Amino acid sequence: MILQARSTAQAGPRLGAHMSTAGGLPRAFDRAVATGCEAIQIFSKSSSQWRGRPLHPDEADQFRERANKTGIGPNVAHASYLINLASPDPVLRGRSVDALEDELLRADTLGLSGVVLHPGAYTTSSEAEGLERIAEGIGEAFARHPPGSAQLLLEHTAGQGTVLGYRFEHLRSIIDALDGSPRLGACLDTCHLVAAGYDIISEGGYARVVDEFDATVGLNRLKAFHLNDSKKPLGSRVDRHTHLGQGCIGVEPFARLVRDDRFKGLPMLLETPKATGRSSPSLTEADAMDLQNLAVLRRAR
Repeated sequence: MILQARSTAQAGPRLGAHMSTAGGLPRAFDRAVATGCEAIQIFSKSSSQWRGRPLHPDEADQFRERANKTGIGPNVAHASYLINLASPDPVLRGRSVDALEDELLRADTLGLSGVVLHPGAYTTSSEAEGLERIAEGIGEAFARHPPGSAQLLLEHTAGQGTVLGYRFEHLRSIIDALDGSPRLGACLDTCHLVAAGYDIISEGGYARVVDEFDATVGLNRLKAFHLNDSKKPLGSRVDRHTHLGQGCIGVEPFARLVRDDRFKGLPMLLETPKATGRSSPSLTEADAMDLQNLAVLRRAR
């Protein structure tokens, strides 16, 4: 099965999903193999807590060994949802910088290729001030943690409330403020694109959006995709994921993505709802909805 997955993936992107690490980080690969993933995303620590349990060297070694033996990758971590580098609150911003430094350290220890980060929300300040604080916070974390295997991947967002990153220009602003650091990449989420008003649904719209991203951020910065249909329509600025083909995007835009030669080898990762809910440490079989959504992508590819 692994050899077949590798052979198929040579013709396009690396298809996968967010995998639970319940029972230990290496268990993510047991679930990934059962699901037929070619790449995965994980939380390297709890997404809703500031402090994660320390990474034991044996667990990190086993994780890297499982990645190598299964051939699954590139693999990324998603940073904690608590991190808000744009916050005008100095205490929250300080904790966010500390947490980002820890995320980068954990990702490098695990041999991951990237850490996906929501840029943050400016809350009671302004977009310009928020973007400046994000860049400064990333710069602080980079200064504390030297370059490793993992890039920081700025995720384009849906633009709910005061959340930044919903315009390509926001990502460009952060990159420019950090002098174009090679440690920065980007992650595009299909649901977020549509919610933010980027029309990837029509064929002409898809072409224009990809060209605009290339002109503004650069396709060379694009290192991962999140593939999610959207419960809400184009321009809603509301982030609600649903299963592929069951929302406002439909199946054909995902077919365009997985067939686009410019994205060969990039991880395209599901963040669609799971059928089984919260994972048990003992549960390693494939999630039924992951299988269904991946089947949509494989047929398209």
